Amino acid sequence: MSFDTGLLALDLLGVFFFAVSGSLLAARKRFDVVGSVLLACLVSLGGGVVRDVILGVHLPSAFGQPIYLVPPILAAALVYIFFNSVQRVTSLLTLFDAGGLALFCISGTLKAISLGANPVAAILLGVTTAVGGGVLRDITANEVPALFDAREIYALPAFCGAALTALVWHLGWFNLVTGLTIAALVFAFRVTAWRRHWYVPLAVHGWHRQLD
Repeated sequence: MSFDTGLLALDLLGVFFFAVSGSLLAARKRFDVVGSVLLACLVSLGGGVVRDVILGVHLPSAFGQPIYLVPPILAAALVYIFFNSVQRVTSLLTLFDAGGLALFCISGTLKAISLGANPVAAILLGVTTAVGGGVLRDITANEVPALFDAREIYALPAFCGAALTALVWHLGWFNLVTGLTIAALVFAFRVTAWRRHWYVPLAVHGWHRQLD
């Protein structure tokens, strides 16, 4: 498998995971099926579009390759057909969001590196790819973005994954096994932080969280 083909496969899988999270949020908000598709597209494609615009890509991948529209439509269809329990939304949404986060921080970093970005810029763009769509999804659905929620650890797993990806790539060790290992670590970090209620310090020392 060539680098470009592998990167596309990684990107499309991340698109699908994020798209499912968008459709699940649409279900919780009781959007119609059109709203579900649009929210799925927004969360799954938004971060990549922002990354490509920053990198100066003439036509972002989401618009230049129609195949990118398949995962959001598939995700919305699957949620419409099989999902029937509102009580399961939060846990499923978090799991699929964590999967998208884990894959996008890797694919975003690799895309930036392939277009000549330096390691620091590649890491930042990997994080942007991973968290950008989630921010757009939550704002559109009138939710507090997980990125800015004091009760969530969201960007930190993506940053760790992007940094590991850049390091492994520049050491010449990046391959399918190392890539999947990084994705698994990021996924585990995000889900464990959510389940165990891990937090980072607030912006001001001595302030306490509101856990309502």
